[in-house]
Amino acid sequence: MRERRGRGCGVAAIAALALTVALARPAAAGPQVRVGSKAFTEGVILGEIVTQVAEASGATVTHEAQMGGTRILWTALTSGEIDAYVEYTGTLALELLADEALPRGDLAALRAALARRGIGMIGPLGFQNTYALGMTEARAAALGVRTLSDLAAHPALALGFSSEFLDRDDGWPGLAAHYRLPHGDVRGLDHALAYRAVVDGALDVTDLYTTDAEIERYHLRVLTDDRGYFPSYDAVLLYREAWAPGAPAVVAGWRRLAGAIDAPTMIAMNARARLDRVPEIDVAATLVRTRLGLRVTRTAAGRAARIWARTREHVALVAAALVMALALALPLGVLAARHRRAGLALLGVVGVVQTVPSLAFLVLMIPLLGIGGPPAVAAMVAYSLLPVVRNTHAGLTAISPPLLESADVLGLGRWARLVRVELPLASPAIVAGVQTAAVLSVGTATIGALVGAGGYGQPILTGVRLDDTALILEGALPAAALAVIVQVVFELLGRALVPRGLRLDPPG
Repeated sequence: MRERRGRGCGVAAIAALALTVALARPAAAGPQVRVGSKAFTEGVILGEIVTQVAEASGATVTHEAQMGGTRILWTALTSGEIDAYVEYTGTLALELLADEALPRGDLAALRAALARRGIGMIGPLGFQNTYALGMTEARAAALGVRTLSDLAAHPALALGFSSEFLDRDDGWPGLAAHYRLPHGDVRGLDHALAYRAVVDGALDVTDLYTTDAEIERYHLRVLTDDRGYFPSYDAVLLYREAWAPGAPAVVAGWRRLAGAIDAPTMIAMNARARLDRVPEIDVAATLVRTRLGLRVTRTAAGRAARIWARTREHVALVAAALVMALALALPLGVLAARHRRAGLALLGVVGVVQTVPSLAFLVLMIPLLGIGGPPAVAAMVAYSLLPVVRNTHAGLTAISPPLLESADVLGLGRWARLVRVELPLASPAIVAGVQTAAVLSVGTATIGALVGAGGYGQPILTGVRLDDTALILEGALPAAALAVIVQVVFELLGRALVPRGLRLDPPG
């Protein structure tokens, strides 16, 4: 009776998890447009503008905000994971289409190169956001630094750049070679945090986007590119040409964005979002209403609604990953216990998987699984394997041989002995492994926001980008609370599944 009730609890739990997964995303209805945006304030604002114009044109739009860097967005667009996003011409010519060796500033050649890849281009939108290097006005004045060439005379300066700029062909490597800069103290860090580091004196020089509102706010000196290294970075809207024939009104609406956003307007929008803490969705709505005269229906959700939405996404990710991990890890654990040598190799493999950095794992999964929930769930499954496989193996191999011999004397076959004797005896260790995997998944799911999976990682990323502690806590505190809830739920589930005599109850 107790065993049946335990199995019932397990089935009910799995059904609840499956139901949660089904409820996590709203049902798709009508034609869909998927807009992506890069993980910085301007990218999110432009993504919202593109989204709102598409909605005003009659489309149902999903905005995958702050998905990541250039390569992630480009891969998502060319693989059909998203339909449109805003890019910059310099990035296209020097980073994404470098093999084409396009002439500088030749928009016709750029448009033709994109067309050969099935990508359409609208714009320029009306402003450039060029790379630059900057220092505080006081530090630059004290050292007499006004141009990029002047940096060569100060090799001891501490330089800190965004990770993308540090590795791009049109970023630091090419710039250092072009100007023969000898600096060895060059660090990579988040672009938003770099401003604080420069203002606090931890860094001397960082990379800037020329439409960043912080340049004026923090009195930064933009060093003159006196030898003309950086190309033009006109903002343009890219879209998939294979998708466009099904949504001509949307494309027509987007064409109205060409020339609609000048540099002062973009800087002012960045300032509202970054410095005045106005939600990007409201910043974008103001431009779409006043500049294009379109009706906007999107509004920023309240804190409670945001937390509820993120909770649904986060629980769905954890549930899906845990169900898949159990389906994979339990048989592997049994296999490892049955075949000792192969088991050692198997435990070694899942242990090595655990050492792969989660961010690297996510990026590696994008070409195979696209963006959104699938790559995030795949990463969470990978990191859940070790505790479940190891604990299943440990629980099964720790069973006393006389007990197994007793089962053999009773005439039980291998399968019956496993199900009716070994797994129940090993259940305390197995449940403990599943509990560990569940708690790990709650934490790992936060990185899913980097590939558009949502969850509690979304407000954490936004908070880091906007230097907003309240937003960071909006994701961090519910994630911690969910981890505690998961811990308690599995404690109770363990009491239901583990026979009373095998429970590891605390003394006293």
